Amino acid sequence: MALTRLEHSLVLTDDVDATRDFYCNVLGMHVGPRPPLEFPGYWVYLGDVPCIHIADWDSYATHSARSGIPVSKRSVGTGPVDHLAFNADSVDDMRARLEQFGVKAHENVVPSANLVQFFLDDPNGVKIEVNVFGSRA
Repeated sequence: MALTRLEHSLVLTDDVDATRDFYCNVLGMHVGPRPPLEFPGYWVYLGDVPCIHIADWDSYATHSARSGIPVSKRSVGTGPVDHLAFNADSVDDMRARLEQFGVKAHENVVPSANLVQFFLDDPNGVKIEVNVFGSRA
């Protein structure tokens, strides 16, 4: 058996709505279908792919304990996972979106790869990388 793709990432949070708003408003994702699970949350999509699952931390932990599934311990940021990375298609649009929502980002230009990167944090301290290939600063 070989892996075929990364399915999704789960972001546990104390504020599912603020986290949803960040991924939808700042990064341009959208809420999509989610099965009826036993804990509050959202699935946010890029196109038709559910990339980020957002769940209420306490409800998810309770549900997982009943199911015998270990839950990550609370920590600042992403623990041993450094960041989640996405691609975007426009440096100007990304800059404008970040400015519109007052999100501060570090911008990194990699001329040899014709790449501009934005590094920012979601409301839970999860580091996000947004790569725009084929575009110089």
